[in-house]
Amino acid sequence: MTDPWCPFQFRSSVLQSPPSRMYRKEKSISLKDSSLALYNNMSVLPLPAKQLTYFASVHGTTVNMVSASDDGLSFSHRQLQAKEGSLGVGASIITQAAWCVLPSRVLLVLTSRKGIQMYESDGSIMVYWHALEGLESPPGKAVFARGIAATGQRFVCVGTSLGSVLVFDVPAKGTNITLSEVLEKHCDSITDIAAELCEQPEGVPDLVTADDSGALCVWFSGEKFALANKIPASECTCSSVKLWNGVIAAGYGNGHIRLYEAASGILRAEVRAHARWIYALDLAPLSGKLLSAAEDSFVQVWKLSPSPDSEGIEIQHCHAECVTDTMICGARFCNPEGSAFAVTGFELSEIIHYVLA
Repeated sequence: MTDPWCPFQFRSSVLQSPPSRMYRKEKSISLKDSSLALYNNMSVLPLPAKQLTYFASVHGTTVNMVSASDDGLSFSHRQLQAKEGSLGVGASIITQAAWCVLPSRVLLVLTSRKGIQMYESDGSIMVYWHALEGLESPPGKAVFARGIAATGQRFVCVGTSLGSVLVFDVPAKGTNITLSEVLEKHCDSITDIAAELCEQPEGVPDLVTADDSGALCVWFSGEKFALANKIPASECTCSSVKLWNGVIAAGYGNGHIRLYEAASGILRAEVRAHARWIYALDLAPLSGKLLSAAEDSFVQVWKLSPSPDSEGIEIQHCHAECVTDTMICGARFCNPEGSAFAVTGFELSEIIHYVLA
């Protein structure tokens, strides 16, 4: 078994420190139903103006939603049932739920075996439905959507099991959402999509897509999306990916985290972060903290920073938590600073909440 405490260096600096107690566990938040073992099976939407945080995880045909007050004293639960089309008939197995934050609006996007649904942020009104039934698939290959990200001023990108990425143009309000483009550079099922978390100058790649083969595609978003570069397939699946300050953080089925330079595709660092399959990554844009969670029951917090001596990236281990006997499938920071994070796991009917000690 791989030792999760033995990161190794590759073309950059890996600063190792012993497991420390940077965070402490707070009161858990109950869910109406347990979470399924799906990649990136948690989404978090902080609403500081309302002193609330929304949490969502998927169980079968249902999204478990919780709004929690910042003082931890008030909780509101809602279960959103996936429906096919505007008629609201035919429950569908959900593969992912995620909030997409655009400058003009926030949408809750659901992907499933039947299509893509977009709701107002509280899940109250479905504003758009896109069916997948028209997609042609090879015999024996299931069709589903998976991988969700908002990018630019008005685009929401969603991946499919056929390797295509659907780009939707979202107006500032209303239901006139349109499919504006289909990106077709992957040969395997899309696993995750991530947009740049920090403001970057024009002409810098700002979107990354990952697939089952471990391949990554890096894109320029805009009126017409363009491929910046493609990082070849790996020996295992890339299950989760993030993009921060021009650095791609990618989590893999072998428990490794790799850091790539987005503009060139150069591998800058690789860490043996977990003993088993990584299910979720997250990045806090204001601090550069990286969160990783895996089947091995561990959640790790890392710190990314530019290397002062080279063009590389330094990654330092900061914190570890073990959720005993739990296959962790969802983990997210609760704010842009990374001062709190939340975790859920397979067949776990709660969200475990941690804050800075």
